[in-house]
Amino acid sequence: MTVTQAEKTEERIQTSSKLLIILSKGTLDMVYPAFMIATTGATMGKDVHMFFTFWGMNSISRKTVGSLKVASVGNPGLPMPNILGMIPGMTALTTSMMKGKIEKAKMPSIPDMVKMAKDLGVKLHACSTTMDVMGVSKDDLVPEVDDIVGAATMLELGEGGQIIFI
Repeated sequence: MTVTQAEKTEERIQTSSKLLIILSKGTLDMVYPAFMIATTGATMGKDVHMFFTFWGMNSISRKTVGSLKVASVGNPGLPMPNILGMIPGMTALTTSMMKGKIEKAKMPSIPDMVKMAKDLGVKLHACSTTMDVMGVSKDDLVPEVDDIVGAATMLELGEGGQIIFI
């Protein structure tokens, strides 16, 4: 193997050890996969960062982290016609059904997933612009959040690594 090939291999190994997950959605069916990927990546030794923006901020907000819902309207994955999602109470019903499946599978709650991610070394970053737009303060965030950063910092964190947008 030439030096050039060895350098490329080393660079690929270093690059693949970085993971940035951008979470812009705040529903159970979007937040769980983000934290499952983050905790799995951290367990595998990856340098994992999560950037929370727009509705993804719900998963790191003290007020909403424990009460995320499943959207019943516009969710084509639900096993029912979309129009039924507009019936009053359907969001509560679909959320209850999903939480029941989560408990049956013995999966941790979202607040527990946040703690688990932090304990595994995942870095949690809140979006400064979203906080300004939505009137969110640092005190509104769960204590596991590492910092508040903008898009430029987020892009630097992901540079050369894998970036997943949810």
